[in-house]
Amino acid sequence: MTFLISRVLSSTILRGKPSSFVLELPPYRRPQVGQVLVRSVLDRTLFVLGRAVTVAAPAGLVIWLMANLTIGGESLLSLCAGFLDPLGRALGMDGVILMAFILGFPANEIVMPIVMMAYLAQGHLMEMDLLALGALLRENGWTWLTALCTILFSLLHWPCSTTCLTIRKETGSWKWVGLAVLLPTLCGATLCFLIASFSRFLGLV
Repeated sequence: MTFLISRVLSSTILRGKPSSFVLELPPYRRPQVGQVLVRSVLDRTLFVLGRAVTVAAPAGLVIWLMANLTIGGESLLSLCAGFLDPLGRALGMDGVILMAFILGFPANEIVMPIVMMAYLAQGHLMEMDLLALGALLRENGWTWLTALCTILFSLLHWPCSTTCLTIRKETGSWKWVGLAVLLPTLCGATLCFLIASFSRFLGLV
């Protein structure tokens, strides 16, 4: 998919004379173990804390509100998942999975915890062992097609918020962020739709 999209982009919006790339390497210096440890720990810690403050905390608040605010006895999360369910079914998944991908935009690693929270109708994220998770997914209609389409969409859908902010910083334009979100999402949705439709046509699910 990467080679295919690269070929398409090179023939369309990125068409033109190839640009050269020159990388100048600094002189080799013997690494200082103490400085490496201190810099790596500090940089990594500051990055994680900064991400938690700017992205994870607001996202966690939104997820908590959607899981705990109810309308007519149903949580906002369930209502939104129900609205997305027809589209999710067409893509071989369901509304809960699509809603989890949307809410997982700040950090893709919370997609499955959101799925579990929605299926269990809980108001908080949680962890489960593999056997319990497998049973929960089967109880909520997961098949091999659901798992396959979820995996493919996870690989091909929009990048996380941190990547989008980096693209904005490096390119200085929101249009490239939009392209980086739209293009993989369309590829993932199209591929999942084709696989789901073909599998159902053949009666494999």
